[in-house]
Amino acid sequence: MKQALIRGAAALLLLTGLPAAVFAQASITGLVKDTSGAVLPGVTVEATSPAIIEKAKSATTDGTGRYTIPDLRPGTYRVTFTLPGFKTVVRDNLELLGTTVVTANADLAVGTVEETITVSGATPTVDLQSTTRQVSITQEIV
Repeated sequence: MKQALIRGAAALLLLTGLPAAVFAQASITGLVKDTSGAVLPGVTVEATSPAIIEKAKSATTDGTGRYTIPDLRPGTYRVTFTLPGFKTVVRDNLELLGTTVVTANADLAVGTVEETITVSGATPTVDLQSTTRQVSITQEIV
């Protein structure tokens, strides 16, 4: 009787942890510098995507110019880097899969607030911070 109760409690704990495992959360991290190579603290970094309910999540770079935007759902993201007195930099088509950590660095040039630079191109989806192999199943495969 006692072992059945322990097994039931263990099964309940496993089932309550299942939703967290099903909804994998990725993150975007990186370093923001100016064109001379000096780090920029206080840069607003905003990630937007239709994959997240609130449509945008943001972070601010710390004293070493680093930022992290955690708990992002898999999907395609647009990351915008803004700081008054510098040109805005936009990174498009960042693909997040599973629990990957995508690195998106930026170099901000001095300029007016109205200027925007859009960087387009393929961003490697290699996660250098984790050794986990993942596969995403799309609706077409199902």
